Amino acid sequence: MFNLHSIQDRIRETDGWLFYDHHRRDPIAYRILGLPVSAHATRRWFYWVPAAGEPVKLVNRIEAGILDSLPGRKCEYATWQELHERLVEMLAGVRKIAMQYSPMNMLPAVSMVDAGTIEMLRGFGIEIVSSADLVQYFEARWTPEQLEMHREAGRRVDQVLDSAFAHIGDALRDDRALTEFDVAEFIRAQFARSGLYTDHGPIVAVNAHAGDPHYEPAATGSAPIRSGDFVLIDLWAKLAQAHAVYYDITWVAYCGREVPPVIQHVFDVVRSARDRALETIQSACRSGRAIAGWEADAAARAHIEAAGYGDRFTHRLGHSIGEDIHGAGANLDGYETRDTRLLIPDTCCSIEPGIYLPEFGVRSEIDCFVADRDAHATGRVQNAIVLIT
Repeated sequence: MFNLHSIQDRIRETDGWLFYDHHRRDPIAYRILGLPVSAHATRRWFYWVPAAGEPVKLVNRIEAGILDSLPGRKCEYATWQELHERLVEMLAGVRKIAMQYSPMNMLPAVSMVDAGTIEMLRGFGIEIVSSADLVQYFEARWTPEQLEMHREAGRRVDQVLDSAFAHIGDALRDDRALTEFDVAEFIRAQFARSGLYTDHGPIVAVNAHAGDPHYEPAATGSAPIRSGDFVLIDLWAKLAQAHAVYYDITWVAYCGREVPPVIQHVFDVVRSARDRALETIQSACRSGRAIAGWEADAAARAHIEAAGYGDRFTHRLGHSIGEDIHGAGANLDGYETRDTRLLIPDTCCSIEPGIYLPEFGVRSEIDCFVADRDAHATGRVQNAIVLIT
């Protein structure tokens, strides 16, 4: 629900926050402003929230009612000349504004405003800065109820994971054919029975397929699972109810009684990198030091590089988690981007370092909840490769 006063309380380094959309290109704006998902937006609209004072709505006369649910004075336009005139009037005296924009597109998840609109506003003498920190505050923080829903989802997802490994073991003992896709279908069916929802996935990857970070088995071409195989399962889900947030983990297993030394070694490196990242976040939080997402990535990456696998850790360390599997908060990323956003209380992110080799790949993923002056893993933590015998 839109709360004008809470937004204005957070606007501290700019003259205000300018929301803009055309053809529903900015889902962030609709969520933060509480606009209905059914809103029909075929014309440009702007909503100006000053740091203090009354907001202003600028809408096309054809869709004049699109922002009627929001407080503030309404202005209308029809021609592009009128649009420019009304914008100049609406932003008179304004020098710096926040928008869903990211310099150099460093944070693609919040880079929603098109370059032409940025150019137009800069032409009016206005400086544009990123709203990324504001978006994180209003989009990424969990309520206590959401944290409990996350933990409940975790308990159910953990049970499904255990069932999936047992399902593989049963097939091996019965000498029954089983593929990666079969296990993925089994997991999806277990999710449905457990009251869980996921938008896609899971990843079930055997041997070389585990060396592809985003491999996902298909009905055709999926690899069989046999004795002596290495298996990676990455699964994520949330409770099938309103405002639930995701739980996202990756575990690995070996179909046999003794893990080959090379697999064990790589797992140990990945596990230690995961733990080092969590400890880095915990240490900062407990000491009251602000920590940015890229710093946690750097801690894990340095450990993997020191072990000689730096070129095999080919993705960011982790992502924000929320009602969407990839949330609107800070990512643990100094690799794909440089996420300078701070990890703030009541947010959650994945920690998932990986090493991806031609023969196999290892990823170990936990979810890290940042509390006030602390941080912790929210579910089970894998410390040994599961043996499926």
